[in-house]
Amino acid sequence: MALINENYLKLKAGYLFPEIARRVNAFSEANAEAAARIIRCGIGDVTEALPLAAREAMKAAVDELGDRTTFRGYGPEQGYPFLRAAIAENMFRSREIDVADDEIFVSDGSKCDTGNILDIFGKGNVLAITDPVYPVYVDTNVMAGNTGEADASGAYAGIVYLPCTAANGFVPGIPAEKVDLIYLCYPNNPTGATATRAQLEAWVAYARKHGAIILYDAAYEAFVGDPDVPRSIYEIPGARECAIEFRSFSKHGGFTGVRCAFTVVPKSLMGRTAAGAAQALHPLWARRQSTKFNGVSYPVQRAAEALFSEAGKAQVRELIEHYMGNAALLREACAELGLDVHGGVNAPYIWVGCPRGVTSWEMFDRMLGEAHVVVTPGAGFGGAGEGFFRISAFNSRANVEEVCRRMKALSW
Repeated sequence: MALINENYLKLKAGYLFPEIARRVNAFSEANAEAAARIIRCGIGDVTEALPLAAREAMKAAVDELGDRTTFRGYGPEQGYPFLRAAIAENMFRSREIDVADDEIFVSDGSKCDTGNILDIFGKGNVLAITDPVYPVYVDTNVMAGNTGEADASGAYAGIVYLPCTAANGFVPGIPAEKVDLIYLCYPNNPTGATATRAQLEAWVAYARKHGAIILYDAAYEAFVGDPDVPRSIYEIPGARECAIEFRSFSKHGGFTGVRCAFTVVPKSLMGRTAAGAAQALHPLWARRQSTKFNGVSYPVQRAAEALFSEAGKAQVRELIEHYMGNAALLREACAELGLDVHGGVNAPYIWVGCPRGVTSWEMFDRMLGEAHVVVTPGAGFGGAGEGFFRISAFNSRANVEEVCRRMKALSW
């Protein structure tokens, strides 16, 4: 009989978002009339149409594939040179950030990359993960066998949890102990917090001192409007020697259903072998992608490239302004209700404190049952998320305005 990977048996319950879907489906089946009124502000999925520049580029690329003289088959696993160059120039070098074209690795999602990156790291690394956190960081380490069992609170042995609270602005302090892999996500999912330059400088200094690697998830960098808030870890001197950065076109260009992202692995970034020898990580990730990934489709990469055209940039700005306008309305509504409100300024998520004595899953059930609005319970992001719920600004303006009305109609 084939043996299974028993690490999967250590995972607690279901992955957060399928569990939310299960509960919403159960409510809908039992309340057919209310089901038609449900507004989903839980999962961070975009709702607005793809930018015209991307659609036109995708159509043109499909036409190329329909002509034998311009047809393309397998593309380079690391991404086509035209997209890698466009990303490096427009998202980094134009902002005086040193990133070379071939340090960009195009993929089908930063969710995939933040899990797959573990392929190039060995066993025995001490993990530091913020709490609350995007569940993928924890769950993929459990699957890979990098943790022990979970305790009664759901915390896994082998992980150094970095509490993110209102008191520290949801940016954790430097740990007292030595860690090897550090997961940071800013603008943050789920709290909507951002890290200051000084805070990131402290993390880079810590990582360089201890030979640690920062896994920096910047999937929401496009929503940063404050010029003083870093949008890339590589804005910090020395970060090229200690950090890998993950980015996505999912929210930047509305590509959640199209699938395109990228990871930056500097050629100067080193890890260590068990014997203590320095080893560049760039060729390891290149080999991993060449072996296990066949690349993002040509039409999708042309669509992503088009986002950097003048028309594409303007259309992306319109998308960002739309969603951040939604965030402002949701923040205002929650504040008017006297709730403890965070995020929603440089990020599309609003992190809201539950009323006293109400748990986050109870708040989820109440919002669904009484307001017919789907939110995300904070406990699903980790123990420190209890007492909060997340509202996503990814929706139509009409839906967001209706959500605000429904929330204000509840008895608080």
